[in-house]
Amino acid sequence: MGKTLRCCWKEGWWGRMEEGKKYFGQGRPAGFAPPPQKKKKKKNQNKKKPWSAHPAPMEYISTRGGTGAVDFEGALFSGYAPDGGLFMPSCIPSLDRPTLQQWSHLSYPELVKEICFLFVKPELIPRGTLSGESQVAAACRDAYLIDRAFSKFRHKDVVHLSRLKDGLNVLELWHGVTYAFKDLSLSCTGQFLQYFLEKKQKHINVLVGTSGDTGSSAIESVRGQKNVDIFVLLPKGLCTQIQELQMTTVIEDNVHVFVVQGNSDEIDEPIKELFADVDFARRNNLMSLNSVNWSRIMVQIAHYFYAYFRCTPTLDSTTLPVVEIVVPTGGGGNVTAGCIAQKMGLPIQLVAAVNSNDIIHRTVKDGDFSLSGRVKATLASAMDIQEPYNVERILWLLSGSDSHLTKTLMEQFTVSKSLKLPEGLHRKVSETLRSCSASDEDIVQAMQRCWEENHYLLCPHSAVAAHYHYSHLDSCASSTPRCCLAPASAAKFQDAVLRAGLVPETPPEITALTAMETRSTVLQRGEDWARVIRDRVTAVEQWWGKRGAALTSPGLQGVSGQA
Repeated sequence: MGKTLRCCWKEGWWGRMEEGKKYFGQGRPAGFAPPPQKKKKKKNQNKKKPWSAHPAPMEYISTRGGTGAVDFEGALFSGYAPDGGLFMPSCIPSLDRPTLQQWSHLSYPELVKEICFLFVKPELIPRGTLSGESQVAAACRDAYLIDRAFSKFRHKDVVHLSRLKDGLNVLELWHGVTYAFKDLSLSCTGQFLQYFLEKKQKHINVLVGTSGDTGSSAIESVRGQKNVDIFVLLPKGLCTQIQELQMTTVIEDNVHVFVVQGNSDEIDEPIKELFADVDFARRNNLMSLNSVNWSRIMVQIAHYFYAYFRCTPTLDSTTLPVVEIVVPTGGGGNVTAGCIAQKMGLPIQLVAAVNSNDIIHRTVKDGDFSLSGRVKATLASAMDIQEPYNVERILWLLSGSDSHLTKTLMEQFTVSKSLKLPEGLHRKVSETLRSCSASDEDIVQAMQRCWEENHYLLCPHSAVAAHYHYSHLDSCASSTPRCCLAPASAAKFQDAVLRAGLVPETPPEITALTAMETRSTVLQRGEDWARVIRDRVTAVEQWWGKRGAALTSPGLQGVSGQA
């Protein structure tokens, strides 16, 4: 791979629509001249309308450069690349100012559609036309995939910005079924999967390791689907009771939950082992719905555009204003999406806010991407991660898509669990990201202050971002607007709310979990976890192959009981 990150917009493509070869809207990549025009522009050609031009066909390549390019469907169904890397777009579209101005009027679902249209070629998911809908709404599989993905969200806007005292803007990303931000990307990913699987009458086996919210969101995105079986590994005692119940109370034949005697990083090891066995992965149609999956990163890019447009005072100034976006960070998938939005031309300053498991903070601050002992259990449990695999994507992106360097660095980290970034790469990382680390005491204080000043309950992960905001109120003289992403509802973290001396607010859907039947398989420390999962996957795939897609999968249920 070349070492320069290039935009794939090609002359003659940037503004063309398929129908009539007419230019659609004013947007074009910054720095690219339009193709020559033979006819005079019509008077109404400069009317503002959302930009939905499609670039040259989008391909995805491994961050380690050891495998061929794939299209969106290939990246969606792959998880890890065969060479152990992660899939990234071969090019990043660049948006100009008129496009940003047009997009600023779009709703969150419309922004998701626009972004999907940029990264998914129409030959894979046709745009079509809906009766009474705009071209924007028709951008992604007649738009119904995205609309259906968000149909169960509780808020009419899907996401909501709460403007609180002292400039604390909280973007609530948790209005989905499981009260977590991962519902946003996984609900869309589930729709993409079902679209392709129904077309090809194919069955897949999804492997997911979760530190809290990913598992329940992934389960909700595919539960009951005849073409998908999902295998979720969760660390026993390291999720909240509500998070665990949201997984173990799903009694569906295609859902297989494993409660593992290990931490969040340890449960990733058997998943990596199974994906590294290329023959097994191919034979059993393995894929992942962790944030290794590009589809999740793609949808999350919309968070940053929506946050920017809601927090910026105006887009009419000579220079577009900057908005600081604070991202509670665990595995690094969400902040990776922010880095891509930044590369696309969105004027944002990113802050990676972590808990006491501070490897990303040390990477940004000192270039030290190294483990520091065991994973620490914190109030922000979904961020209790010491090996944030999406840092690989960030390093690749900021190194100018240098796959050789990325491979060398990640292989060194795999062996030694210790890595010092090259000086030039560390400089680029620290220019792109700011960072902070919050202790449990910091989290509790942020939750208390937010309640005292606003009567607003933060979850402990959101409180990590709020801690950064509060700690910079006095020291920062800048008038730059700031938005804190809120990845989960406080309702899921009642122990943390009680520790802060506050009163939990429990929705009836969550209260009902405690009386429901549970089902899971326990994996003890010392067992060969990879072998157990391998045997279960093999049994399911063999059964499905014999019986066909029209029937449900076998009830290999594990341990049942009451919560």
